[in-house]
Amino acid sequence: MQEQLHDRGQEKDREQHGLLRMGLAEVYNPSMRPSLYPGDQLVVRYGVPVRPGDVVVLRHPFRQDLLIVKRAVERREGGWWVMGDNPDVKNDSREFGVVPDELVVARAWLRVRPLPGRPGGRGQRSMAGLLSWAVSAVRPVSRRLRAR
Repeated sequence: MQEQLHDRGQEKDREQHGLLRMGLAEVYNPSMRPSLYPGDQLVVRYGVPVRPGDVVVLRHPFRQDLLIVKRAVERREGGWWVMGDNPDVKNDSREFGVVPDELVVARAWLRVRPLPGRPGGRGQRSMAGLLSWAVSAVRPVSRRLRAR
């Protein structure tokens, strides 16, 4: 517990000095389609505020060793209501309820598509395909909410 408190203190210190921690997360399942696809990499920022519509990385409430990617839909009593963009996959707050703030690990900042022809790539091999990939590979993660 002391270690967690120490880490939170360091996060606040970094925020005050403009040194936000960043990391990478990979999307493994189709719960965020069509916004994110399996194999997409996310550049995430730790210690930044979460707002409704943000894509977040969080610890699964029932398996806290498992990190999942969801969209923060709204604040509720006790934390965040999160959902995937794919309505057919219900591994979200519809299944496990409100997610406490302390389980929200980071906010997604950029999406990076995998290189064509690499594992998780979508098989683009032509020059036009490579150019298209280069133009669209890095995109900010959208905050817009999906209609349900």
